[in-house]
Order: sequence, then C-alpha cells, then structure tokens
Amino acid sequence: MFRFLNKAEMPTPEQALPGRSEPILKPMKHYVLGTDLMGPYPEGSEKALFGMGCFWGVERKFWQLGEGIHTTAAGYAGGYTPNPTYEELCTGLTGHNEVVLIVFQPDILSYESLLKVFWEGHDPTQGMRQGNDVGTQYRSGIYTFSQTQREAAEASKAIYEQALRAKGYGPITTEIVDTPEFYFAEAEHQQYLAKVPHGYCGVGGTGVSCPIGTGVVQQR
Repeated sequence: MFRFLNKAEMPTPEQALPGRSEPILKPMKHYVLGTDLMGPYPEGSEKALFGMGCFWGVERKFWQLGEGIHTTAAGYAGGYTPNPTYEELCTGLTGHNEVVLIVFQPDILSYESLLKVFWEGHDPTQGMRQGNDVGTQYRSGIYTFSQTQREAAEASKAIYEQALRAKGYGPITTEIVDTPEFYFAEAEHQQYLAKVPHGYCGVGGTGVSCPIGTGVVQQR
C-alpha cells in the first residue's frame, strides 16, 4: 500500500505522503483525568510538547504527575504530512515524531520539572530510535512554545549532557526546535496504557539523574 524507505532517515518533502485536510480526532475527554483533550484549556495554563519514544508510555509518565497537569494527549509533529494516521507514520514517509502534548499549570508544576521527567524518562543519545523501536518517529525532541522554554530546554540539555558523559554515554541527539504543527493521534492511542494496562511500553531511561527540578531558575 505504501512506499517504504530507511525509517531511520528523514524523508524529503517530495517523498512525504499527502495526508488529508481534515483532523483524524474529534473532541473527546481524557480517559484518566476527565478533562477536555482538545481544549479550551484553563486560563493561565501552558503547553509543553515532547518526543521520547513510543507515545503510549510517554503520555502515562506525564499524566501520572498528578497535581498541576490539566491534560495530556498523544499526537504527531515535526514532519510534512498533514493530519497523518498512525499507519502512515509507521511507513517512515511522513517525517513526523510520536509526541505528547502536556497542558499544565505553571504555578503548580514548573516547566523545568517536566524537563526533568523528559530527560530521565528515556535515553536521549540514541538518534532515530529508542531501545528496540527504530525510526524517525521515535527520535528525541523538545518542541518549545516560547523563548523562555527554549532557553530552559537548552540549559537543561547542557546540564544533562555533562551528567551522561560522566557515566560513559555519548552526546545527546535531542532536537530542540520551535513547536511545529501538532496533530492529535487517533482515539485508540489516547491514554492507551490506561485502557490497556499491560500493553507495550518501550520507553526506558538511562538511570542517570538530571540535576534540575521544580523551582530551578534558569540563568540568563
């Protein structure tokens, strides 16, 4: 049905699948938190967007943070195909990453604390893979919504890279870019591990602690 290429290499825009003009997810409630998945979101809330491997396990890491998390959602970002499906993503011909959107209350839960979960929750040195999951859809990525987030992400990367190198790991391959277009994944992928508690989760960290956390102020 689809053309295939080396899934560890990004396709060109010309190679990318055409996609579709309409979103593939209709408004729905978060299966665990009961909040509106697609908004509107509370006044004063902020958004974060991370890619760190299979989004089933990644999303669970963030909704389990509890207080300060308004909602989480699995989706696709960083590629070329508009409104892609999961089946299309798995061909390697959309360029998208599996990502998780987090809507949080910054007066309760800091962005730096989310970055700590991000860094410690996967191995950011593996390039276009995460464990046994290989392909551009499993790459490590931080997609920032503001200059403040960008500075915090870059600072945390520098800190964590030092910690990883001290333990024998190679350089971090995480991409840190402004947030691209985000597409919600299909309903069956939303809060998947709450619906299927013993489902697959290929996300695992390095065991190296990231020395940032709630209340850390980035130096400018």
